[in-house]
Amino acid sequence: MIKVAPSILSADFNRLQHQLKIAEQAGADWIHVDVMDGQFVPNLTFGPKIVEWVNRLTTLPLDVHLMVNEPDVLIPAFVKAGADRLTVHIEAIKHIHRTLKMIKDHGISAGITLNPGTSARAIEAVIPEVDLVLVMSVNPGFGGQAFIESSLSKIKYIFKMIKTIKPDVYLEVDGGIDMKTAPLVVEAGANVLVAGSFIFSSDDIKKSIHLLKNHD
Repeated sequence: MIKVAPSILSADFNRLQHQLKIAEQAGADWIHVDVMDGQFVPNLTFGPKIVEWVNRLTTLPLDVHLMVNEPDVLIPAFVKAGADRLTVHIEAIKHIHRTLKMIKDHGISAGITLNPGTSARAIEAVIPEVDLVLVMSVNPGFGGQAFIESSLSKIKYIFKMIKTIKPDVYLEVDGGIDMKTAPLVVEAGANVLVAGSFIFSSDDIKKSIHLLKNHD
């Protein structure tokens, strides 16, 4: 079963509660929250207070993606704010096992993610320690970017690693997901689709979510 995680990066914050309610009714599984620090990526977005606010507006699990340098110092605040899972970048961390253990010690799920230019092999050693692998199919920092085609081979490679090492790990893909790319990434092995513009910039949020969940 494919899970859909609408990304609020593309939502209308003047109507966020309404849009989140529609997403819930449409069968969205998680709400994806992109946290950017303006250093690891060239943009600045949401802090713990926003996550806390979103947590009050929805009953769906919060899938919080930390695109930040030194995520260790932020983990306790985002856990307290209501994150149900925290995903960190392999490129931003020196001692990845320590960081993943810190997340799990707070009683929530831990994920690892990698940028388009990072080899899939960079995360192989930590797959036993995670609940989720997030493949970025665009360079992180901004919504609405075009899908990078070479991501498909990476998704396939990581899917094989997961099946060999820890089959219950979610394989999530974020970046340029729409009705053209969704079937491709699912065929490659992904079972969680993050979509922002395709969902929240559409005229019909329910229809967009339904299409992603039933793309075939």
